[in-house]
Amino acid sequence: MSENRQRYDVVVIGGGAAGLSGALTLSRARRPVLVIDAGSPRNAPASHAHNYLGREGVPPLELLAAGRAEAAGYGAEIVKGDAVAAEKLPGGGFRVVREDGSAVEARRLLVTTGLVDELPPVPGVAERWGRDVLHCPYCHGWEVRARPVGILAGGPMAVHQALLWRQWTDDVVLFRHTAADFGDEEYEQLAARSVAVVDGEVAALEVTGDRLTGVRLAGGTVIPREAVVVQPRFTARSGVLETLGLAPTTMEVAGQAIGSYIAADPAGATEVPGVWVAGNVTNPMEQVIGSAAAGLKAASAINMDLVTEDTRRAVEARRAPAVPAFSAAMERQVTERVLGDRRHGLQEM
Repeated sequence: MSENRQRYDVVVIGGGAAGLSGALTLSRARRPVLVIDAGSPRNAPASHAHNYLGREGVPPLELLAAGRAEAAGYGAEIVKGDAVAAEKLPGGGFRVVREDGSAVEARRLLVTTGLVDELPPVPGVAERWGRDVLHCPYCHGWEVRARPVGILAGGPMAVHQALLWRQWTDDVVLFRHTAADFGDEEYEQLAARSVAVVDGEVAALEVTGDRLTGVRLAGGTVIPREAVVVQPRFTARSGVLETLGLAPTTMEVAGQAIGSYIAADPAGATEVPGVWVAGNVTNPMEQVIGSAAAGLKAASAINMDLVTEDTRRAVEARRAPAVPAFSAAMERQVTERVLGDRRHGLQEM
């Protein structure tokens, strides 16, 4: 779908759960809305989305297709492409430039560009991501319940992950890999929960017949596993926001950086007036249903902000001195008077 106008009340940058939820809410509020969707959702590798009440187990791309249809049904325009830059306009509002050089204007922006999962550089991890290389137990724990699971340590969350995943299976092995040694208290917790710890660097994941079958150590030993849990680095897709002067904030755990995000208030408002964010770009730990809720909350705040501005302008217009308009009869009288004066002047010559 192509744009029918050049200026919108709101341009939504990002067509995932947060962006489409925001677009649906704003369209139902009778706001002209444009969604610019790069078409690269974070959960595309996953076969199903979970914990979305009423749509449990729905394929992620099917959920987004339904969301696009719903938003479009209320008048939202949706175009595919990347927004590469945005700038504030002198008279108010914003100009958004897409990768093809085209541009549109908006009174407000809602940015829901999500994040990128930067994975550990272990052969096999990227290839199996979203299938049997996992991160979130609430997203995939049920699917690998009671099966052999390995935790690939990659940062300060390793022990936490191992203890958490132990809820879904009693066969958990924590591969220390390149992580620093754990403390005595952590080892005691792992032992109490029967989580085995394997020292030595992991060389690769073993795959047989398109199924993960084990974890191979640098020394050649293979530990049978059917799923491996990793800790990605959550990097906000903040490029278009940075063109507006919004720099990402580092997310830290135990003094170590595990990602970045764009800071915002509870409704998604950023430090730049008129710009809101929602979803994983501002909350890396949010799941799909939470991102959709965040899009709704941000859209409600945006609509109220526009209502406030519309009301202010209406009050200013009402208070402005009335300028009487010339009626057609008055205009004819003035014209006849001017012509009469000209004729009188000619007769005196």
